[in-house]
Amino acid sequence: MAIRLGLGLPQARHYDLGRDVPEVARAAERIGYESLWVFERALFPEPATQGLYGVEGLPWPDFYRHVADPLVTLTLAAAATERARLGTSVLVAPLHVPFQLAKSLATLDAASGGRVVAGFGTGWSLDEYAAAGIRPFEERGRVLDELIEVCRAVWGPDPVVHEGPTTRIASAAVGPKPARPIPVLLAASGPRARRRLVDHADGWLPVAMDPGALAEEWRRLQDLAAERGRTAPLRTVLRVNAQYTPRTYDGADRRPFQGSVDQIVADLVPFAEIGLEEILIDFLGSPRDAKELVDVAEQVYDKTRAAGV
Repeated sequence: MAIRLGLGLPQARHYDLGRDVPEVARAAERIGYESLWVFERALFPEPATQGLYGVEGLPWPDFYRHVADPLVTLTLAAAATERARLGTSVLVAPLHVPFQLAKSLATLDAASGGRVVAGFGTGWSLDEYAAAGIRPFEERGRVLDELIEVCRAVWGPDPVVHEGPTTRIASAAVGPKPARPIPVLLAASGPRARRRLVDHADGWLPVAMDPGALAEEWRRLQDLAAERGRTAPLRTVLRVNAQYTPRTYDGADRRPFQGSVDQIVADLVPFAEIGLEEILIDFLGSPRDAKELVDVAEQVYDKTRAAGV
Protein backbone atom coordinates (compact mmCIF):
# COMPACT_ATOMS: atom_id res chain seq x y z
CA MET A 1 0.00 0.00 0.00
CA ALA A 2 1.26 3.47 -0.88
CA ILE A 3 2.09 5.88 1.92
CA ARG A 4 -0.68 8.38 2.56
CA LEU A 5 0.15 11.95 1.60
CA GLY A 6 -0.86 15.14 3.39
CA LEU A 7 -0.39 18.79 2.46
CA GLY A 8 0.45 21.84 4.54
CA LEU A 9 -2.09 24.65 4.21
CA PRO A 10 -1.14 28.25 3.30
CA GLN A 11 -0.46 30.32 6.43
CA ALA A 12 2.12 32.84 5.19
CA ARG A 13 1.77 36.59 4.68
CA HIS A 14 1.44 36.55 0.89
CA TYR A 15 -1.68 34.38 0.88
CA ASP A 16 -5.23 35.69 1.13
CA LEU A 17 -6.36 33.42 3.95
CA GLY A 18 -10.10 33.74 3.49
CA ARG A 19 -9.86 32.91 -0.20
CA ASP A 20 -6.72 30.79 -0.53
CA VAL A 21 -7.11 28.38 2.40
CA PRO A 22 -10.48 27.01 1.20
CA GLU A 23 -9.27 26.97 -2.41
CA VAL A 24 -6.10 25.03 -1.60
CA ALA A 25 -7.96 22.68 0.75
CA ARG A 26 -10.56 21.80 -1.90
CA ALA A 27 -7.88 21.33 -4.56
CA ALA A 28 -5.75 19.12 -2.29
CA GLU A 29 -8.72 16.86 -1.59
CA ARG A 30 -9.47 16.67 -5.32
CA ILE A 31 -5.85 15.80 -6.15
CA GLY A 32 -5.85 12.94 -3.66
CA TYR A 33 -4.16 14.28 -0.53
CA GLU A 34 -5.70 12.53 2.45
CA SER A 35 -4.93 15.14 5.09
CA LEU A 36 -4.44 18.89 5.53
CA TRP A 37 -2.07 20.35 8.11
CA VAL A 38 -1.18 23.52 9.96
CA PHE A 39 1.71 24.51 12.20
CA GLU A 40 2.11 27.09 14.95
CA ARG A 41 4.47 30.03 15.16
CA ALA A 42 3.15 32.63 17.58
CA LEU A 43 5.55 35.50 16.94
CA PHE A 44 8.84 36.65 15.40
CA PRO A 45 11.12 38.34 17.96
CA GLU A 46 13.06 41.40 16.84
CA PRO A 47 15.86 41.19 17.67
CA ALA A 48 15.89 37.42 18.13
CA THR A 49 17.06 36.43 21.60
CA GLN A 50 17.92 32.90 20.48
CA GLY A 51 18.54 31.10 17.21
CA LEU A 52 16.08 28.96 15.31
CA TYR A 53 15.22 25.78 17.29
CA GLY A 54 17.34 27.26 20.09
CA VAL A 55 20.53 26.79 18.05
CA GLU A 56 22.84 29.74 18.61
CA GLY A 57 23.39 31.84 15.48
CA LEU A 58 20.84 30.01 13.32
CA PRO A 59 18.55 32.69 11.83
CA TRP A 60 14.77 32.48 11.85
CA PRO A 61 13.28 32.17 8.35
CA ASP A 62 11.56 35.33 7.17
CA PHE A 63 8.19 33.64 6.63
CA TYR A 64 7.94 33.13 10.41
CA ARG A 65 7.17 36.86 10.63
CA HIS A 66 3.56 36.20 9.71
CA VAL A 67 2.01 32.79 10.42
CA ALA A 68 -1.78 32.59 10.57
CA ASP A 69 -3.42 31.08 13.64
CA PRO A 70 -3.47 27.30 13.16
CA LEU A 71 -6.97 26.52 14.43
CA VAL A 72 -8.61 29.35 12.48
CA THR A 73 -6.80 28.15 9.35
CA LEU A 74 -7.89 24.58 9.96
CA THR A 75 -11.49 25.68 10.49
CA LEU A 76 -11.50 27.40 7.09
CA ALA A 77 -10.25 24.17 5.53
CA ALA A 78 -12.81 22.06 7.39
CA ALA A 79 -15.68 24.10 5.99
CA ALA A 80 -14.37 23.66 2.43
CA THR A 81 -13.74 19.89 2.47
CA GLU A 82 -15.55 16.63 3.15
CA ARG A 83 -13.01 13.82 3.57
CA ALA A 84 -9.51 15.07 4.31
CA ARG A 85 -8.26 14.69 7.87
CA LEU A 86 -7.38 17.97 9.60
CA GLY A 87 -4.11 17.90 11.51
CA THR A 88 -1.80 20.09 13.57
CA SER A 89 1.93 19.55 13.21
CA VAL A 90 2.36 20.92 15.68
CA LEU A 91 0.51 23.00 18.22
CA VAL A 92 2.91 24.26 20.88
CA ALA A 93 0.79 22.89 23.68
CA PRO A 94 2.10 24.98 26.62
CA LEU A 95 1.08 28.18 24.80
CA HIS A 96 -2.58 27.15 25.21
CA VAL A 97 -4.94 26.98 28.18
CA PRO A 98 -5.61 23.21 28.31
CA PHE A 99 -9.38 23.32 28.83
CA GLN A 100 -9.96 25.88 26.08
CA LEU A 101 -7.78 24.01 23.60
CA ALA A 102 -9.51 20.70 24.37
CA LYS A 103 -12.93 22.27 23.82
CA SER A 104 -11.86 23.98 20.58
CA LEU A 105 -10.50 20.74 19.14
CA ALA A 106 -13.62 18.84 20.19
CA THR A 107 -15.83 21.45 18.52
CA LEU A 108 -13.81 21.31 15.29
CA ASP A 109 -13.95 17.51 15.28
CA ALA A 110 -17.72 17.51 15.84
CA ALA A 111 -18.22 20.10 13.10
CA SER A 112 -16.01 18.28 10.59
CA GLY A 113 -17.46 14.83 11.14
CA GLY A 114 -14.55 13.33 13.04
CA ARG A 115 -11.53 14.46 11.02
CA VAL A 116 -9.22 16.15 13.54
CA VAL A 117 -5.72 14.87 14.36
CA ALA A 118 -4.20 16.67 17.37
CA GLY A 119 -0.44 16.99 17.02
CA PHE A 120 1.29 18.51 20.06
CA GLY A 121 4.82 19.58 20.89
CA THR A 122 6.57 21.62 23.57
CA GLY A 123 8.27 24.16 21.30
CA TRP A 124 11.61 25.87 21.82
CA SER A 125 11.08 29.66 21.60
CA LEU A 126 11.69 31.51 24.87
CA ASP A 127 10.02 34.60 23.40
CA GLU A 128 6.82 32.69 22.65
CA TYR A 129 6.76 31.33 26.19
CA ALA A 130 7.28 34.84 27.58
CA ALA A 131 4.34 36.13 25.54
CA ALA A 132 1.88 33.25 25.79
CA GLY A 133 3.14 30.37 27.93
CA ILE A 134 0.84 29.35 30.76
CA ARG A 135 3.83 28.14 32.81
CA PRO A 136 7.59 28.81 32.64
CA PHE A 137 9.59 27.24 29.81
CA GLU A 138 11.27 24.83 32.22
CA GLU A 139 7.89 23.26 33.04
CA ARG A 140 6.85 22.66 29.42
CA GLY A 141 6.95 18.86 29.68
CA ARG A 142 4.67 18.81 32.73
CA VAL A 143 2.27 21.20 31.00
CA LEU A 144 2.07 18.89 28.00
CA ASP A 145 1.44 15.91 30.26
CA GLU A 146 -1.48 17.66 31.91
CA LEU A 147 -2.84 19.03 28.65
CA ILE A 148 -3.13 15.49 27.30
CA GLU A 149 -4.95 14.46 30.47
CA VAL A 150 -7.35 17.41 30.19
CA CYS A 151 -8.05 16.64 26.53
CA ARG A 152 -8.85 13.00 27.29
CA ALA A 153 -11.16 14.09 30.11
CA VAL A 154 -12.99 16.80 28.14
CA TRP A 155 -13.37 14.53 25.10
CA GLY A 156 -14.68 11.67 27.23
CA PRO A 157 -18.03 11.07 28.90
CA ASP A 158 -19.68 13.51 31.28
CA PRO A 159 -19.32 14.38 34.06
CA VAL A 160 -15.81 15.65 33.32
CA VAL A 161 -13.51 15.74 36.36
CA HIS A 162 -9.87 16.80 36.48
CA GLU A 163 -7.59 18.06 39.22
CA GLY A 164 -4.12 19.23 38.20
CA PRO A 165 -1.52 21.98 38.56
CA THR A 166 -3.02 24.23 35.86
CA THR A 167 -6.60 23.00 35.46
CA ARG A 168 -9.38 22.11 37.88
CA ILE A 169 -12.71 20.74 36.64
CA ALA A 170 -14.73 19.76 39.68
CA SER A 171 -17.57 18.00 37.86
CA ALA A 172 -19.16 19.31 34.71
CA ALA A 173 -20.91 18.54 31.46
CA VAL A 174 -18.69 19.71 28.60
CA GLY A 175 -19.85 19.67 25.01
CA PRO A 176 -19.82 19.24 22.15
CA LYS A 177 -18.01 15.94 22.25
CA PRO A 178 -15.76 14.86 19.36
CA ALA A 179 -17.40 12.76 16.68
CA ARG A 180 -14.90 10.01 17.57
CA PRO A 181 -11.82 9.74 19.80
CA ILE A 182 -9.36 12.37 18.55
CA PRO A 183 -5.91 10.83 17.99
CA VAL A 184 -3.08 12.59 19.81
CA LEU A 185 0.30 12.57 18.08
CA LEU A 186 3.49 13.95 19.59
CA ALA A 187 6.69 15.39 18.15
CA ALA A 188 9.05 13.48 20.44
CA SER A 189 12.81 13.10 20.19
CA GLY A 190 14.39 12.85 23.66
CA PRO A 191 14.10 9.85 26.02
CA ARG A 192 11.48 11.45 28.29
CA ALA A 193 9.41 12.63 25.32
CA ARG A 194 9.53 9.15 23.77
CA ARG A 195 8.26 7.61 27.00
CA ARG A 196 5.43 10.15 27.12
CA LEU A 197 4.52 9.24 23.53
CA VAL A 198 4.54 5.49 24.12
CA ASP A 199 2.57 5.73 27.37
CA HIS A 200 0.05 8.46 26.61
CA ALA A 201 -0.25 9.22 22.88
CA ASP A 202 -1.53 7.58 19.73
CA GLY A 203 1.39 8.30 17.45
CA TRP A 204 4.55 10.08 16.38
CA LEU A 205 5.19 13.25 14.37
CA PRO A 206 8.84 13.12 13.29
CA VAL A 207 10.48 15.69 11.04
CA ALA A 208 12.37 14.44 7.99
CA MET A 209 16.07 13.81 8.60
CA ASP A 210 18.57 11.44 7.06
CA PRO A 211 16.49 8.36 6.09
CA GLY A 212 18.86 6.00 7.88
CA ALA A 213 18.73 8.07 11.06
CA LEU A 214 14.94 8.28 10.87
CA ALA A 215 14.65 4.51 10.43
CA GLU A 216 16.82 4.06 13.52
CA GLU A 217 14.62 6.49 15.52
CA TRP A 218 11.53 4.57 14.44
CA ARG A 219 13.10 1.26 15.44
CA ARG A 220 14.09 2.71 18.84
CA LEU A 221 10.53 3.95 19.41
CA GLN A 222 9.04 0.58 18.51
CA ASP A 223 11.49 -1.18 20.83
CA LEU A 224 10.51 1.16 23.65
CA ALA A 225 6.83 0.47 23.03
CA ALA A 226 7.45 -3.28 23.28
CA GLU A 227 9.57 -2.80 26.42
CA ARG A 228 6.82 -0.79 28.12
CA GLY A 229 4.12 -3.27 27.18
CA ARG A 230 2.27 -1.18 24.65
CA THR A 231 0.00 -3.24 22.42
CA ALA A 232 -1.76 -0.50 20.42
CA PRO A 233 0.00 0.37 17.15
CA LEU A 234 1.78 3.72 16.87
CA ARG A 235 0.49 6.00 14.15
CA THR A 236 3.14 7.92 12.21
CA VAL A 237 3.09 11.13 10.16
CA LEU A 238 6.43 12.35 8.82
CA ARG A 239 6.70 16.13 8.34
CA VAL A 240 8.69 17.18 5.28
CA ASN A 241 9.58 20.87 5.11
CA ALA A 242 10.10 21.58 1.41
CA GLN A 243 11.31 24.73 -0.34
CA TYR A 244 10.07 24.83 -3.91
CA THR A 245 11.84 26.76 -6.66
CA PRO A 246 11.89 25.95 -10.37
CA ARG A 247 15.69 25.94 -10.16
CA THR A 248 17.82 22.80 -10.19
CA TYR A 249 20.36 22.75 -7.37
CA ASP A 250 23.69 21.03 -7.47
CA GLY A 251 27.00 21.13 -5.72
CA ALA A 252 27.45 22.87 -2.39
CA ASP A 253 24.02 24.50 -2.25
CA ARG A 254 22.04 21.32 -2.72
CA ARG A 255 19.93 20.58 0.37
CA PRO A 256 17.21 17.95 0.89
CA PHE A 257 13.68 18.90 -0.18
CA GLN A 258 14.87 22.08 -1.87
CA GLY A 259 14.49 22.99 -5.52
CA SER A 260 12.40 21.66 -8.35
CA VAL A 261 9.48 19.25 -8.11
CA ASP A 262 11.68 16.43 -9.43
CA GLN A 263 14.29 17.05 -6.74
CA ILE A 264 11.71 17.13 -3.95
CA VAL A 265 10.17 13.88 -5.17
CA ALA A 266 13.59 12.22 -5.47
CA ASP A 267 14.28 13.15 -1.83
CA LEU A 268 10.95 11.61 -0.75
CA VAL A 269 11.57 8.21 -2.32
CA PRO A 270 13.99 6.79 0.31
CA PHE A 271 11.42 7.33 3.05
CA ALA A 272 8.99 4.89 1.45
CA GLU A 273 10.93 1.90 2.80
CA ILE A 274 10.96 2.94 6.47
CA GLY A 275 7.44 1.71 7.23
CA LEU A 276 5.77 4.99 8.16
CA GLU A 277 2.08 5.52 7.44
CA GLU A 278 1.95 9.06 6.11
CA ILE A 279 4.06 11.92 4.80
CA LEU A 280 3.01 15.53 5.30
CA ILE A 281 4.56 17.87 2.71
CA ASP A 282 4.63 21.53 3.71
CA PHE A 283 6.02 24.05 1.22
CA LEU A 284 6.30 26.70 3.97
CA GLY A 285 5.23 29.66 1.88
CA SER A 286 7.75 29.08 -0.93
CA PRO A 287 5.15 29.04 -3.77
CA ARG A 288 4.37 32.59 -4.89
CA ASP A 289 0.60 32.26 -4.62
CA ALA A 290 -2.20 29.74 -4.13
CA LYS A 291 -2.28 28.85 -7.82
CA GLU A 292 1.39 27.89 -7.80
CA LEU A 293 0.96 26.00 -4.51
CA VAL A 294 -1.84 23.90 -6.01
CA ASP A 295 0.14 23.32 -9.22
CA VAL A 296 3.27 22.24 -7.34
CA ALA A 297 1.26 20.08 -4.93
CA GLU A 298 -0.40 18.29 -7.85
CA GLN A 299 2.91 17.66 -9.60
CA VAL A 300 4.51 16.35 -6.40
CA TYR A 301 1.53 14.08 -5.75
CA ASP A 302 1.49 12.64 -9.26
CA LYS A 303 5.26 12.14 -9.49
CA THR A 304 5.47 10.69 -6.01
CA ARG A 305 2.83 8.13 -6.87
CA ALA A 306 4.57 7.37 -10.16
CA ALA A 307 7.79 6.77 -8.20
CA GLY A 308 6.02 4.22 -6.04
CA VAL A 309 5.93 6.23 -2.82
